Amino acid sequence: MFERRLSHHVDWVLIGAVLAICAVGLAMIFSTTGGAGKVYWTQVYALGLGLIGMAVAASIDYRSLADKSHWLYLAIVVLLVAVLFFGAVRGGSRRWLELGFFNLQPSEFAKATLALMLAKMLGEERRSALTNNDLFIAAALTAVPFLIIARQPDLGTAVTLLPILFVVAYAAGMPMKYIYAGLVVAVLAAPVAYKFGLQDYQRERISTFLDPAQDPKGAGYQQIQARITVGSGGVTGKGFMEGTQGQLRFLPVAHNDFIFSVLAEEQGLVGVLAALGLYLFVILRALDAARLAKDRLGAYLVLGVLSSFTFQVLYNITMSAGLAPVKGLTLPLMSYGGSSMIATLVGFGLILNVRMRRFSN
Repeated sequence: MFERRLSHHVDWVLIGAVLAICAVGLAMIFSTTGGAGKVYWTQVYALGLGLIGMAVAASIDYRSLADKSHWLYLAIVVLLVAVLFFGAVRGGSRRWLELGFFNLQPSEFAKATLALMLAKMLGEERRSALTNNDLFIAAALTAVPFLIIARQPDLGTAVTLLPILFVVAYAAGMPMKYIYAGLVVAVLAAPVAYKFGLQDYQRERISTFLDPAQDPKGAGYQQIQARITVGSGGVTGKGFMEGTQGQLRFLPVAHNDFIFSVLAEEQGLVGVLAALGLYLFVILRALDAARLAKDRLGAYLVLGVLSSFTFQVLYNITMSAGLAPVKGLTLPLMSYGGSSMIATLVGFGLILNVRMRRFSN
């Protein structure tokens, strides 16, 4: 599985930065949940499993994984369909398969799987210029998990699949006119989608984002509290476990969707800049792996994994600051969520995989 000589090419700097973000996340979860309780230890166990998953994903040659990507893709689709029929319902959504000792959220693993599938399809060396047929197949492969996940309903996670399609297709040679056309269609279709494609609670989130004061104790509550939490931290913050919004539970699901708001309250602007710096470093370091990749398959795989990760980071941070509608998107590596942690670390295992094998035959 692992060639010993490849150990000299392991990107320990990237691993260290990823673990630093995880450590910050564990500290914030410890703070918001009041100590080392069940939630905290669940995240610790997920981190351990994620590191094992990262090691496995880095050990098996990514070209071998790509050759089996159609089976991995099929397995994820089967699991997603199983969720619709047998998944556990929480908060009105059916997203998890209860496995006794662990609740699996297959949608989190769909991201890396889709990236692997599209990289294999569009990154083959014998493939010539990108054709319309290629784009149609890539879009169809994306649409299947997208529609199933949106049906759970989990539109937030479903949307994280779209950057994978656009970035990999663009890297493979998709003309810019297609992107412009897609933006025009999206703008024109937005009113129709808002009226007929969204559920009532989703429309309510958008309207309260524009004016949270219209329902300050209901749909606009999270938006208002998130802004208060971020603003109350000042420059240096209130101190670890000294924040009022997170500690006194004024901010709902603070350890999950709004972990960054708590970081801003407790560690202030200094802590926010440090966390943003870590995320930026991880993103740029991963981009370097794409640049150094020995083949198109490896480069597209890194870009696919990284595009979804970057989109989710940007959206969660803007949401936590009250600058985007509230959506159930966690902050990767930092928010509470076992499946999210494991799947994200597996994705970085694939990035390490590509970088390690840049000199191999």
